[in-house]
This record gives sequence, structure tokens and C-alpha cells, in this order.
Amino acid sequence: MHQPRRRDRRPARRARPEPTRHRAPRLTLVGADVVVVGCFSAKEKDFATLMTSAATELAARGARVVGQIVQRRGVSDGGVRKMGLPYSSRTLLSKGKVREVAEACERADADAVIFVASLSERQQHALTPLLDRPVVSLSEILTAG
Repeated sequence: MHQPRRRDRRPARRARPEPTRHRAPRLTLVGADVVVVGCFSAKEKDFATLMTSAATELAARGARVVGQIVQRRGVSDGGVRKMGLPYSSRTLLSKGKVREVAEACERADADAVIFVASLSERQQHALTPLLDRPVVSLSEILTAG
């Protein structure tokens, strides 16, 4: 009897399954209470206008804006030092700001959270369970018509 070659003892490689694209449930804005979240760097001086125009656009589509939260990066001395550090690519916000958004949504009994910045699918999937509501970027709503 001969010993099997080492290659033969390894488990066969399995082909990776094709990733399935999960589409987020379609959000109905008409009559929905939403919290608008913006994440801006210190270089963006006109962030208040951007938040106001986002709220106006959502109101025109039938949503009620019940809260607005802004995270600014690089405004304070400590923030300026942290500008070189990467932000949380998983949530786009700091842990404390995510907690603040969740509390604001709970207080206002919001139906959804709308981010002014574009979100990746991964960020949406990470934020939805943390905030316990659907999370959508404003650009998705505008392109949906």
C-alpha cells in the first residue's frame, strides 16, 4: 500500500457562492417621520444650508423632518489632530454620534434615518440594526424619483 500524496489529503476547494444583492426595503416617505444626519468636514463652511436644503427636499416628498444631527470633523483642536485618522468606514459616524442619533430617533419615534452623505450598502447594513430603523442616503431618494 502506498500513502496518498499530500495534495490528496487536503479538502477540495469549494467555489465561493455568488454574493447575493439584498435590496433594502423601499422606503415610503409620504407621512414618514425622519431624522436627517449630516457628516461634514471643517472645510465645509456652508453645512447648515446643505442640511436645510435636504430637509426641504424631504418635506417636498412628503416626509416630516423630526430631527437633524450634524457631525463635523476637524473643527476643534482635538478634531484637527484626528482629521488625519480614518473615520469609521463601517458607520461613517463616531460611536458617540451613532448613540446620539439612536436616542434622537427613539425620542422622536422616527420611521427612518436619512443621511445627507452617500452611504455604501455595507454602511446601510451596519447602521440599520444599530439605529433600529431603515437607513437611506439622500442621493438614493433623489435618484428614485
